[in-house]
Amino acid sequence: MSLPPKSHRYAPSKTLCQSSRKANSLNKIKSFDSLPDAANVRQPVVEALFGVSSTTVWRHVKTGLIPSPRKISERVTVWNVGELRKALAAIQGGTAVSAR
Repeated sequence: MSLPPKSHRYAPSKTLCQSSRKANSLNKIKSFDSLPDAANVRQPVVEALFGVSSTTVWRHVKTGLIPSPRKISERVTVWNVGELRKALAAIQGGTAVSAR
């Protein structure tokens, strides 16, 4: 059985979903500097800011490298922009932020 020409092959939907999610996170990072310190962001933005995976975000929360998030509802977890900025500054300065 031969494969159809490359023009007729379809990429898996998971890949398309991941690439659109990644593009969306990159757009949010571009506007991160314009957000007030009181704003909140979701996990994909935190992943993109620190350049890590979802699992590593939680590892870093546990060790205090990334500040603890807040649960604003049963299924929504957010990080405070001001706290993330302090954590990023601490990483650039070589010190870790203590876990709450």
